[in-house]
Amino acid sequence: MPTQLSRRGLIRGVTAAAAAATLAPVLAACGGDSEAATTDPAGSVTIGLLSNGAAKETTLKVSEVKSISAQLPAALKKTGKLVIASGTLPAGSAPLGYVGSDQKTLTGCEVDLARLVAAVLGLEPEFQQATWENMFIAIDSGKSDVGFANITVTEERKKKYEFASYRKDDLAFEVRKDSTWNFDDDYENLAGRTVSVGSGTNQEKILLEWKAKLAKEGKNLTVKYYQDNNSLYLALSSGKIDVYLGPSPALSYHAAKTAGTPQATRVAGRFSGAGTTLQGLIAATAKKGSGLAKPLADAINYLIDNGQYAKWLTAWNLSGEAVAKSEVDPPGLPLDNS
Repeated sequence: MPTQLSRRGLIRGVTAAAAAATLAPVLAACGGDSEAATTDPAGSVTIGLLSNGAAKETTLKVSEVKSISAQLPAALKKTGKLVIASGTLPAGSAPLGYVGSDQKTLTGCEVDLARLVAAVLGLEPEFQQATWENMFIAIDSGKSDVGFANITVTEERKKKYEFASYRKDDLAFEVRKDSTWNFDDDYENLAGRTVSVGSGTNQEKILLEWKAKLAKEGKNLTVKYYQDNNSLYLALSSGKIDVYLGPSPALSYHAAKTAGTPQATRVAGRFSGAGTTLQGLIAATAKKGSGLAKPLADAINYLIDNGQYAKWLTAWNLSGEAVAKSEVDPPGLPLDNS
């Protein structure tokens, strides 16, 4: 999130009080009512709750699978909690992760999958909200066990983290609805355009490489950054930027929500988050050597095999991003980003 949540497309706002609280880049705990509202000790998890129309509320049966939870590190089993880093500050990113309609509960497709996985592992989910950058610091320091935040698998990140994949990583280009521009699978048609992207994200890395290639051809690509999506979409609406490059789920959601309004937008093309030669993958992310990737992947595969995974995607209108299997440390965005 996002990306922006890969900070990743920050879309939804929160109340003035909540927004003031989230502007600080430090971690913020999101416990109590947040988990209680969506996890039933009897063995069910309600997804899409308080999603403000972004998802169809669905209750799924899921309980601890002891053959999987037995693989967890002893220290984690002792705490009984899975501390989940969510890079959703300052404003959240629907449908990935954002504050729900009660203006306090963290919701979103990434959040709901984390709750489902925690249930399979027999652990209580505890969320730690952070900015995109501080989410990784929390994982590095051990303050958070795992990140569920639209994190792309990259070969660079594999130097520090281990992964359990769970969704395709597709990027999208969003423009004003009256724009005639389309991506058309060719970076050269970005020449002369002003594009916004999230700082520190994989889409930024791809965009900056395209900018460098265009510069060698004597062509210009202007990149602009915004701290929140209110500012970003105001810039898009007013023509200060031509294109926004971000995570496909977030941009598709925004385009659907603005349809029929003066601020209407549309998706003008998609691109794999891993570049031209590899399908990008989104993954649960833990510190390298933590021993968490295997039980996380097994938990996700349990959800795939037993149908909860498909129902989760359907509830959030993300069925097109399904993977057949969760993999531990699958091939990621290459070091040269080609």
